[in-house]
Amino acid sequence: MQNIDVGELTLRCAVEGEGPLVIMVHGFPESWYSWRHQIGPVADAGFTACAIDVRGYGGSGKPDPVEAYSMERIVGDLVGLRMALQPDRPAILVGHDWGAPIVWNSALTHPEHFRAVAGLSVPFAGVPARPFSEVFREHFTSQGKYFYQEYFQAEGVAEAEAEADPRDWVHRMMYSISGDVPAGAYWDKEYGATFLEGLPDPQPVPWLTEADMDYYEGEFRQSGFRGPLNRYRNHERDFEWLKAWQGKRIEQPALFIGGTRDPATYLFGAVTDPIAMMRMFAPKVEGHILEGVGHWTQQERPEEVNRLLLDWLGRL
Repeated sequence: MQNIDVGELTLRCAVEGEGPLVIMVHGFPESWYSWRHQIGPVADAGFTACAIDVRGYGGSGKPDPVEAYSMERIVGDLVGLRMALQPDRPAILVGHDWGAPIVWNSALTHPEHFRAVAGLSVPFAGVPARPFSEVFREHFTSQGKYFYQEYFQAEGVAEAEAEADPRDWVHRMMYSISGDVPAGAYWDKEYGATFLEGLPDPQPVPWLTEADMDYYEGEFRQSGFRGPLNRYRNHERDFEWLKAWQGKRIEQPALFIGGTRDPATYLFGAVTDPIAMMRMFAPKVEGHILEGVGHWTQQERPEEVNRLLLDWLGRL
């Protein structure tokens, strides 16, 4: 583990191996630990594997203001990390969940720093035409329907629910959108519901052990949830920043890995073929959709993800 000064703050990073730099960026509510199955194999393949705690998480810096978690600021962290660890050549990015939009937009806005990019779970849909908050309020909130990102908007509300029992909160969330949960409309509830209402009791799954949950619980008990949740409170700010790249595409080699049981892979029902959609905005993308996989792509199917990721890395 290394604490690396990236300019505005310090990131805690798990670093292993030597060679071209591969930066791994986790999502919500996760940790560098989400890449525990990838770090060693990527390092063994001849790369410097670097899995970070995103700002606000774990051992990384945790500024308080909502605006400190804008896409622009987090992308800046990755630029600073690249310069600190490997200033002589551009890095490769790999991201999952929120980490996917972070790495997509890093590659889009800073091609001089990042020579290739891989995203898991969330495809790249181009520079947005309007803030995502407008989209979910049109399709969910205005219809009296619950949407988790609306619930996350009010400061302190989701924090209080999650911090009352971080282990239970994270465990229920992970299980409820995994490939192992029985089919059900667990998220179909009315506006005003809490996050946990209607979610099933987690059942044992091979990819998320009690030891794994011990680690996640420990991380969130010490870090809290304000920083992680603040990422969802920057949709308007992110939109304003990204407007400068309207019409631009990711021209670097790209990899996308999604799951047939992951709602984020299909952008919550907005697309039926995420790979075809991505080709409009990242023409060099190679895409794979894993049968039966839910949201936690590289944790649910580490062997398959590693095979695809290492094959792609080896061809760059």
